[in-house]
Amino acid sequence: MRRFPLDGLVNLRVIVFPRVGEFPGRLDRTQPGIFIPLSLSSKMMRRQVVAEVLRSGSRICNQASATACSSAKVAQFGMSQIGALAAGVGLSASFSASRFAFSAANDSFAMVSRHKAGTSGDVDVRASGSTTVGAWFNVPELAVRDIYFVVPLDYSSPHSSSITIFVREVVAAGKEEHHLPYLLYLQGGPGFECARPADANGWMKKACEEYRVILLDQRGTGLSTPLTPTTLSQFTSAKQQASYLQHFRADNIVRDAEYVRSRLLPPGERWNILGQSFGGFCAVTYLSLAPAGLRYVLLTGGLPPLGDGCTADTVYRECYKRVALQNAKFYSRFPQDEEVVRSIVRHLAEEGGVAMPSGGILTPRVLQLLGLSGLGSAGGFERLHYLLERAWDPLLVPDASVRLSHTFLRMVEIWLLDFDTNPLYALLHESIYCQGAASNWAAQRVREELGDQFDAVKAATNGQKVLFTGEMIFPWMFDDLKTLQPFKEVAEILAKKEDWPPLYDMTTLRNNKVPVAAAVYYEDMYVSFKLSEASAAEIKGIRMWVTNEYMHSGIREDGPRILDHLFDLLKGKLLLR
Repeated sequence: MRRFPLDGLVNLRVIVFPRVGEFPGRLDRTQPGIFIPLSLSSKMMRRQVVAEVLRSGSRICNQASATACSSAKVAQFGMSQIGALAAGVGLSASFSASRFAFSAANDSFAMVSRHKAGTSGDVDVRASGSTTVGAWFNVPELAVRDIYFVVPLDYSSPHSSSITIFVREVVAAGKEEHHLPYLLYLQGGPGFECARPADANGWMKKACEEYRVILLDQRGTGLSTPLTPTTLSQFTSAKQQASYLQHFRADNIVRDAEYVRSRLLPPGERWNILGQSFGGFCAVTYLSLAPAGLRYVLLTGGLPPLGDGCTADTVYRECYKRVALQNAKFYSRFPQDEEVVRSIVRHLAEEGGVAMPSGGILTPRVLQLLGLSGLGSAGGFERLHYLLERAWDPLLVPDASVRLSHTFLRMVEIWLLDFDTNPLYALLHESIYCQGAASNWAAQRVREELGDQFDAVKAATNGQKVLFTGEMIFPWMFDDLKTLQPFKEVAEILAKKEDWPPLYDMTTLRNNKVPVAAAVYYEDMYVSFKLSEASAAEIKGIRMWVTNEYMHSGIREDGPRILDHLFDLLKGKLLLR
């Protein structure tokens, strides 16, 4: 069942014509609209049609003939007249029904609605454009459709330019018209789009048993006005890029989500959130800025650090400790890799770096970046080990030069590919911790506080374990990684930016009334358990499940069980003890 709020909708073209066989011949069918025959057989269906007219717009062609309907003189009805029309068929403004809208051309329709300015709670959801709903399509066991919204880049400016926000609506096959509660999924990041559903499995299959799942491509990712090397190159200066990029943090992601909620759900209806990793950070921002839109919140590996200024230094001091522990565990699993890594580092140092197939330079510090993917997720140790075993070319002739294999170099590039396709991750990563203060390359500064602990060349020279790094962004990455080189100047501007707006309202969180359940992973390398525990103490009523059964990727490893456990916490099936 799809319902759209009556209030604030204007200028949607709704064509009503007399009989099913009398579609107006001269009507421009390429324009968005809903085409409705008045001669539908049942009174109930007529009511449903009119209800959908009421929900979808205020422009109605109600002329007596198809010819009149196709003319340019289309009758304009105000909202009061629409209300009178509703009363005439016994409907109230809050009536909701399945969509019965027909196009003689292809038995389907496209909907483009224009919205007035408005607010939702404390979040301004003033819109700057239209909404487009695609047709349902199927993947195994799921029905899916695409929805596009046009929203302001800057919600605080009445003259803001617009961007597109894309969501994908997913339900169990056959439940397209069922009235189901909504579950918004907020993806990890920053700077990554939602995975595309190929079939029903994992947490998605579980969620679709009871919910209508909304997969949001956060602004700047996927199909939501993606910010890529090519799109960002349209700006003529780093200053312009920075001015644009400042609008792509959690506060505006929440405003986008509220805009979507206000258009998809009936007035006053709340939805639920599942936030993974950075998506959990966004969910806590949602709890701060617009709690009235939320029924409940689920967090998986996503409790953000809460504090004034920029918490990045605190975050990295904790994360480096966990990264060191993960390195120790990796080498205990694969002790043979200690010398493999040392030999690679020595070779890279002697050669001054080695060119990778796509043009970047593999240096010792770039090699250490493999820990980002290899140390903190399920199966990461194994993947890193199998990558390292392909490091060297075999020597086929005497006195041939020792070389790193093309396969290894190409695989390293693939491991680092996200920095190419999703540069937002590197550009905005430290800013997710900032409120009214600059990060000033916190990960690099904290690394320097640790002395030689993460000095790869010194460790290799002295026969010590070379430590990989974790989820850290360093300034030299914009020199060493070819894909990031064009963004060196804008990265510096963002690292020094001090006037980041607030992301959290501590008073609201301490008086929180929205049920919240959080899975907190004790050995999480990306989101510190210690800091998560401190943050949970600031959110009233939160229920925490602390476990070492999963790494940060728990929702991917065992999504159905994790969702069941969190639901049980919310429903009181698992009691405090």
